[in-house]
Amino acid sequence: MSQALDEIKIGGLGASRKRVEDNRFTRGKGNYTDDITLPGMLHMEILRSPLAHARIVSIDTSKAWDIPGVHLVLTGEMMATRNLAWMPTLSYDTQAVLATDKVRFQGQEVACVIADDPYIAKDACEAIDVEYEQLPVIVNPIQAVADGAPLIRDDKENQQDNVIYDWEVGDAAGTDRAFAQADVISKLHLHYPRSHPSPIECCGSIADFNRATSKLTVYMTTQAPHIIRAAVALVAELPEHMIRIISPDIGGGFGNKVPVYPGYVMSILASILLERPVKWIEDKTGNLISTGFARDVYLDGEMALRQDGKILAVRMHTDADHGAFFADAQPSKFKIGLMHSAFAAYDIPVAHLSARGTYTNKAPGGVAYRCSFRVTEAMFFQERMVQAAADDLGMDQAEFRRMNFVRDDQFPHRTPFGFLTDSGQYGKCLDVGLKAIGYEDFRRQQKESRARGRLLGLGISTMTEPLGAGNSREYDILGIKMFDSAELKIHMTGKAIVRTGARGQGQGHETTWAQIVAHELGIPADDIVVEEGDTDTAPFGMGTYASRSTPVAGAAIAMVSRKIRAKARKLAAHLLEASEEDIEWELGRFYIRSAPDRGVTIQECAMAAYSNMPDGMEPGLENTAYYDPPNLTWPFAVYIVTVEVDPETGVWDVLNMVAVDDCGVRINPMIVEGQIMGGLTEAYAMANMQFITFDAEGNCVGSNYMD
Repeated sequence: MSQALDEIKIGGLGASRKRVEDNRFTRGKGNYTDDITLPGMLHMEILRSPLAHARIVSIDTSKAWDIPGVHLVLTGEMMATRNLAWMPTLSYDTQAVLATDKVRFQGQEVACVIADDPYIAKDACEAIDVEYEQLPVIVNPIQAVADGAPLIRDDKENQQDNVIYDWEVGDAAGTDRAFAQADVISKLHLHYPRSHPSPIECCGSIADFNRATSKLTVYMTTQAPHIIRAAVALVAELPEHMIRIISPDIGGGFGNKVPVYPGYVMSILASILLERPVKWIEDKTGNLISTGFARDVYLDGEMALRQDGKILAVRMHTDADHGAFFADAQPSKFKIGLMHSAFAAYDIPVAHLSARGTYTNKAPGGVAYRCSFRVTEAMFFQERMVQAAADDLGMDQAEFRRMNFVRDDQFPHRTPFGFLTDSGQYGKCLDVGLKAIGYEDFRRQQKESRARGRLLGLGISTMTEPLGAGNSREYDILGIKMFDSAELKIHMTGKAIVRTGARGQGQGHETTWAQIVAHELGIPADDIVVEEGDTDTAPFGMGTYASRSTPVAGAAIAMVSRKIRAKARKLAAHLLEASEEDIEWELGRFYIRSAPDRGVTIQECAMAAYSNMPDGMEPGLENTAYYDPPNLTWPFAVYIVTVEVDPETGVWDVLNMVAVDDCGVRINPMIVEGQIMGGLTEAYAMANMQFITFDAEGNCVGSNYMD
């Protein structure tokens, strides 16, 4: 009779375990960057440009220096003397730390002040006198490539225009042939407007350089501590082993806290110069107008169709507005991210995608906001094109999707842009959603209501999101392969600590990672502590963004747990005086195959690892694993919503919403459902046109929540 532990009771896979991190958050005991105070700490504020494009004629900082309590005023000219006026971005571009020649977007950093408190520093920033010479402004890709457009990046050698890249993927010639055979060609022009992740906590850092030890410690709001450490080593020319990045609790990220921001670099230099800790905490307006934006992509899409509804080919061209600097964090090989993940769920013979990125006079954009790289944009364009094609053919939108889905027996399936998907039940998910929403009944109600002047609508959206970027053959950022890591230590009493190179910002890592270990080793999740975010203790990893933590860092945790279990098996064989080949495993316990009642627990093996190991075995029960994923994972979803639209005002109300997610194994169902709810909340905001726009002069319309 099995003596295996009950996995749900110990908090393993499938348990809706309450988030352990919420114990401190709900009690006001979180430890965020702004909560940290160091002895002798100074405060930094940044002066930002009010103009989107202007030559800097002069900067007079004399009045700022005269204010009592001011310790340092930095300008671009001063940064240049230390070769720190510019810094590399995560996309092989350069970005100004403090402007030297001109400003290139409203909100760009022009100077900074370090003072005894933030109020003195802010007053001193206002005392700085900057004379500007205004220049013509570019606010979209069409203007960027127009004849006679002003050159935004005239600082770059051999940069002749405002184009960052031209990139393509797919079969252009085959797509042209398919379009020539089409009965109907559906066309669509779209703009996915610029939006901002807008985390509750803005960006910030505390740089603390210790002259006695030559060690730099930086507390900061980063989703990728190890990548930041490498970037700081390159920018500040400090040895990497003397840099410690600590990412404490993070109040939301959504991709916004992946890039390297000028404020980080300025606080580091200030701490080195003053030999005191320097804190910089961004205000909300600074965050909204200067940090990483998302979306802002234009599409020209075409679909070649047979009259019976079969999709023959797809042609897409996108123009991405990257702002003044190409500073997002996309895999090096894929300039527009994973935009070519579009149509992965559809059986389309051939497709071609071309993409162009341009500079404009806006803050840098393109972060992976609540998705893998650019996948939200890809799915938005995909489903709008599918809907337009169904309308052009006069077909029911659900039936059009169903007839073009990849069938269950077609896996593994090569997508029209070359990805390999391993499994899926797309038609079944659609049927589940249609049944839940009452599709046929609603269609009848819709027709009847229209006759009475009521406007009811129904929308369907499907998505396949490639997660877990990615395998080292194709995925890197700054040349660093996108593997991830985990370190697991089992104490002699059977308690455990797991550390990873990921960094959670609300996803529930401290809860979920322990559940993976519980599943693999049978150690109760409550006996496992999770640590992340400190480069001095965590193994190297790429951080948390772009929907990759669980497929990559989570897999690393499973791999290191299995390494631990393999050593524990040897210990069990020693304790049971049996051959290792005769030892079997069930959750939490090893036993002899021929005598199932004779067994030892994982906790007994842990004690033996320190007190009774066999001859020749290294003591201890700990290990590290690095996981390089062989492929992406491809969860699928169908979301269906019904609405009523006021015919006079256009205001709409949601009547019903159904979300069907085929996400694979749910480690913690409660957290999965919470993530879905969070995504829906943000989706409602965007559907209600909550985005950030710019006027013709490049002024950010939406620089605070009141606007």
